[in-house]
Amino acid sequence: MGNQVIVKERAGGVYTQDVIARTHKIYADEPETLGGADLGMSPFELVCAGLGACTNITLRMYAQRKDWPVTNIFVDVAYKKFGLGAEMKDMFIRKITIEGALDDKQIQRMMVIAGKCPVHKMLETDNEIRTELVET
Repeated sequence: MGNQVIVKERAGGVYTQDVIARTHKIYADEPETLGGADLGMSPFELVCAGLGACTNITLRMYAQRKDWPVTNIFVDVAYKKFGLGAEMKDMFIRKITIEGALDDKQIQRMMVIAGKCPVHKMLETDNEIRTELVET
């Protein structure tokens, strides 16, 4: 199975989680205002981080392939819910700053490429989550 992440409760924490992907480890937690210890990003912040990181990487790869003079890419991602009842939807607000000597046509192309980021595409589609209980 590809892209596997293991999440386990951290001993001694109320909501603190050890998040392990390959050889990397981070913490997820809730802020103190929600009863957590605030030792890591909240689950919603982690999803926003995934979208922002994937956007940056996708844009950087494209700029490198085109040999465009991009000096820095900055992505600010926020999340909110909007609508009421059955019409409620999730919304990610992504603000992209691209620094470098690009013309308007190149900037417009970079914005199109941002929409091709794999995490962006994943979040925009209907998804399925399969849950299986593992017997201990």
